[in-house]
Amino acid sequence: MNIETQCLHAGYTPKNGEPRVLPIVQSTTYCFDSTEHIAQLFDMPTEFMYSRFANPTVDAVEKKIAALEGGVGAMCTTSGQAATLLSILNLCSAGDSFIAAATIYGGSINLFAVTLKKLGIECIFVDAEASEEELEKAFKPNTKAVFGETLANPALTVFDIEKFAKLAHKHGIPLIIDNTFATPILCRPFEFGADIVVHSTTKYMDGHAVQGGGVIVDSGKFDWTNGNFPDFVEPDESYHGVSYTKAFGPMAYIIKARMQLMRDFGCYPAANSAFLLNLGLETLPVRMKQYCVNALQAAEFLEKHPKVQSVNYPGLASNAFHARAQKYLPDGCSGVISFSIAGGRDNAVKFMDHLELASNVVHVADIRTCVLHPASATHRQLTDEQLVAAGIDGGMIRLSVGLENIDDILADLEKGFAAI
Repeated sequence: MNIETQCLHAGYTPKNGEPRVLPIVQSTTYCFDSTEHIAQLFDMPTEFMYSRFANPTVDAVEKKIAALEGGVGAMCTTSGQAATLLSILNLCSAGDSFIAAATIYGGSINLFAVTLKKLGIECIFVDAEASEEELEKAFKPNTKAVFGETLANPALTVFDIEKFAKLAHKHGIPLIIDNTFATPILCRPFEFGADIVVHSTTKYMDGHAVQGGGVIVDSGKFDWTNGNFPDFVEPDESYHGVSYTKAFGPMAYIIKARMQLMRDFGCYPAANSAFLLNLGLETLPVRMKQYCVNALQAAEFLEKHPKVQSVNYPGLASNAFHARAQKYLPDGCSGVISFSIAGGRDNAVKFMDHLELASNVVHVADIRTCVLHPASATHRQLTDEQLVAAGIDGGMIRLSVGLENIDDILADLEKGFAAI
């Protein structure tokens, strides 16, 4: 099936007489005919046994997202932040390190630089545009992964997936890509060498701001038996001595994440949340196409405006990442634009407070146009130096272009400019 068809049909196929629409299985519990049956499931989880591990409604959505990304399996979580956390904890223990691009989402920076540091895991932040020779210096013998975002939030830099996949694989470690802004409609990172993909499904995948969620997708292509990941190969004494690579082959990573980390952290989404997410996924291709059309027109409008200092949208021919976007995002660069207003923070705040159509919210990638001031909100916890490294200044506004008529969106932006 083509991806548009997968959005509608992958993950759930009704049998004769069953509901056409994915049903909500609102149950935590499943009945079995014997104690032995349950015991076998704890050795080999081939059926639903408890909704902290898996639920039929969520499972269908996981299968759909895995199909969209071209992976072997997926695991949904209660938030994108939870997906990011588990994607790292599945690889790193106290004493290990991993590498991340400095331009990633502010919440991820705080998670990596502060919270994981307290757990004894070091994040080595790098300039994603540095040369391969310079990046080589960041790798250590205990480095277990590389992490980047297809489209950085809110810096809108385009990550060179192939370059980092090559570097990561040279050192025998996987590349994790946060593909939230691009979605598999605009970019499928596995096709460029990535090994693991994470999403905040709260954003474009849901699209309607009705559920918080995340997902981890496993490509099934990385060789976990290369000597760098003994936890995948050696018996897991916390799970009946199973060897994930021997028992589950290409699905070792995602099964380990589910049976080890989801078991212990319990951040599995409710069936109703997955049902709502599925509704968003069904229209994802149509929506992503229009987001890109509207955003490009809005970016061109902002680029010409005298009160705008700079516009960052890779879809613009003048953008420093335009050529790379043509490679990784040939069908569009999503609906998110970052731009800086002349006059800094005060003018940015005044502009935003005078918008009427656009919502001033702590959200992005909605069907409705919304704005946010990163330095005051999502990246508030960062130091001035970290803000600069993340490509953020006081005058920067993150504009998430929605699906309203573009003329109405542009008219609203003019109201904001008129207040300056």
